[in-house]
Amino acid sequence: MPSKDTRSTAGGRRPDPALIKRVEDLREQIRRHDYLYYVEAAPEISDRQYDRLFDELSRLEQAHPELITPDSPSQRVGGEPLEGFEPVTHAVPMLSVDNTYNEEELREFDQRVAKGLGRQDYAYLIDPKIDGVAVSIRYENGMLIRAATRGDGRTGDDITQNVRTIRAVPLRLLGRKAPAVLEVRGEVYWPRPDFDRFNRQRQAAGEETFKNPRNATAGTLKQLDSKMIAGRNLAFLAHGFGQIEPLTLETHSALCKRLASWGVPVSPHRRVVKDIDQALAFVHEWETARHDLDYETDGLVIKIDRLAQRDRLGATSRSPRWCIAYKYAAEQAETRLLEVIFQVGKLGTITPVAVLEPVELAGTTVQRATLHNFDQIERLDVRKGDTVVVEKAGEIIPQVVRVVTERRAKGARRVPRPARCPVCAGQVAQDEGGVYLRCLNPSCPAQLKERLQYFCARNQMDIEGAGSVLIEQLVDTGLVKQYADLYTLHEKWPALVNLERMGEKSAENLLNGIEASKKQPLSRLIAALNIRHVGTRAGEILAEHFGTMDALMAAGLEDLEEVEEVGPVVARSIHEFFRSQGGRQVVKSLRSVGVNMTQARPRRPAAGQRLADKTIVVTGTLEGFSRKQIQDLIKSLGGRAAGSVSKQTDFVVAGESSGSKLDKARALGVEVIDEAEFRRRAGL
Repeated sequence: MPSKDTRSTAGGRRPDPALIKRVEDLREQIRRHDYLYYVEAAPEISDRQYDRLFDELSRLEQAHPELITPDSPSQRVGGEPLEGFEPVTHAVPMLSVDNTYNEEELREFDQRVAKGLGRQDYAYLIDPKIDGVAVSIRYENGMLIRAATRGDGRTGDDITQNVRTIRAVPLRLLGRKAPAVLEVRGEVYWPRPDFDRFNRQRQAAGEETFKNPRNATAGTLKQLDSKMIAGRNLAFLAHGFGQIEPLTLETHSALCKRLASWGVPVSPHRRVVKDIDQALAFVHEWETARHDLDYETDGLVIKIDRLAQRDRLGATSRSPRWCIAYKYAAEQAETRLLEVIFQVGKLGTITPVAVLEPVELAGTTVQRATLHNFDQIERLDVRKGDTVVVEKAGEIIPQVVRVVTERRAKGARRVPRPARCPVCAGQVAQDEGGVYLRCLNPSCPAQLKERLQYFCARNQMDIEGAGSVLIEQLVDTGLVKQYADLYTLHEKWPALVNLERMGEKSAENLLNGIEASKKQPLSRLIAALNIRHVGTRAGEILAEHFGTMDALMAAGLEDLEEVEEVGPVVARSIHEFFRSQGGRQVVKSLRSVGVNMTQARPRRPAAGQRLADKTIVVTGTLEGFSRKQIQDLIKSLGGRAAGSVSKQTDFVVAGESSGSKLDKARALGVEVIDEAEFRRRAGL
């Protein structure tokens, strides 16, 4: 250990150079071993040896806090709990990827690529499709400065403090050749062994277990206290990128190798193939191999390797034209149906659920599966005691897909439709022209619980700690009978603290989360109100268009139908909600407890901008622009680059191979121009 002279004093004495060198050496060793473990999967030392290095570094930094740097491995544990998550606008939008499920569709994708690239040779890079949470991690001058969720593709949540706790994510890039700006895109996931271990610990402690790794990962990343995350052993794999300056590499495969050299984990299973036949060979090979991974995956992402060719192919408003996800058919298993129970959702929908003999399916034990609706029960002819075939929809939700009727016992009883709500015994009715049976009692406790869970969820009011177990207790004890009651729980402190597994600390955290939710923007509140057909995206559109809850409530049906991306069905649902006594009472009660009812509207473009106030749709392939380039240009000139054609569209820019958008524009009488005319109007 260093002598007493190594410690800094009030007079500003610097630590001994030998101590400084030892601290830096420890950091470099730990970074190197993190790289070997998380990137190369080739650890050189045992966990115990690693812990000794880490403990020594922590002790030295604790004794000499002036030596602590933000990129030190010791700083992953996290700081003080956050008050909330700040929005982050992505430098490059995080688009979604189109899916395909069979070989024919994959070959059709390849034909579109070949047509778009003309006579150029091209290769594909193939990566496993990880069932995790998409994030973007930004480095500047080699230092991690920001991490954000995908969000709506344009704006996500700042989760930097939480991502810093993930050991697989380097706080500082290795080497000295990293670009000035490097934005890495990838998936945060919870390795199955660590997830199962954590669930066993929760079960032993009498706590509610997590349902699946993907949802648990999403919830973990939205923890306001990053110290709660470090022990969960989340992992990260990079599969893409956003902004890179300067970008000197020509292919994605070369970038992956460079990322690994910088300490960023990439999939060791990626492969470059020269044509679609080789891609399909890998697809068939991977169907079995994917089950050996420690994370969930339901397919592969196939993408053009050369970056210049990606730019030439461009993207639609939703997804790139240069990549596609091949998804495998869901796994199936046979088991016996023990009984059918009924669940009541937030809109009163009564869903039949099959209770099954436990069966292993896609790596998990399945004991329940959805039957969707009573028409489905009749279509499948499901009866109690039947042998049924179960599969996972999207690798997550188990569902009954078939009955093995030849194994049916004599006298097997049909499943009757309930004549009353199974929870409140209220009246039920079939949707007019629909397939769903609904409870008509708005005070039904089951509906209230589901509505409250939805109201408090991450994409709505984002109230941390208000999970299903707590909501159940709040409703059952009568503490909460409507949304607004959440905001008066501080007045019922003794009853709140005495709830099972609550206590003063948990109650304080809950009340802090409830108080913080009052400041959520109007878009979140609209999405949280449980208006039929209105979700997160519709909430954003409505809030941006109207600006205040009062303006939205006063809007007529025609006013709503004129809003971009709001069709007649959605408009009618919104109009009916705000004209109903119940809808108006909900808003009134939330307003009375101080919930925000406004949102800043986007600034109007300057009058001098050539495309000011114009709504423009681009379709087909253009010669002089990629899809992103022309959309960015439209926005810079004051216009709005819309993804769909409507009566409010000012004009459509049509390139080669224009499809349904061009047809719709002609049917609606919307002006259609070519690329040359667009250049003229844009002043190019």
